[in-house]
Amino acid sequence: NTVMAAQMTNAHRRFLQVLMSNGITEGSEARKLHQHCCETDKVYYAHNKLDDFISTINSHLQPLFMQIRKGISEDDGRAHYAVVNLAETEVTKMASDYTELELELFRKTMDLIILSENGFASSTDILNLADQLKTKKMKKKEAEQVLKVFVEDKWLSE
Repeated sequence: NTVMAAQMTNAHRRFLQVLMSNGITEGSEARKLHQHCCETDKVYYAHNKLDDFISTINSHLQPLFMQIRKGISEDDGRAHYAVVNLAETEVTKMASDYTELELELFRKTMDLIILSENGFASSTDILNLADQLKTKKMKKKEAEQVLKVFVEDKWLSE
């Protein structure tokens, strides 16, 4: 009964990457960036569709507990955009279903997918993340099990 999110394109990924590395981005810059990303990656561009474009990215960021937020500056009334981590209180039902370790693996997996050119991450790359978790190291075998569960629960697709 969930609506499938609109497809993330390379334009969306590029936009997100720049936004993440910029920190806070002024509205007019964000609009230029939107156009640039769409043109670079040959994705349909409409100058009044920035909010739709961002909400597509946000629907893919949701499982990561991240979001592109739009804020209005009190000084000059201009819009600004930034990628924010949602507060722990907003961490949804997912948190009660998985351990901290599993969630960390999931977030790192999503990072790989978002940063990849094609929106995929190889299981080899994902399993290599298991050694780099902050919470505690995860054995490859455990990581394989966890990934299976994420796929079964439809958080990831193979």
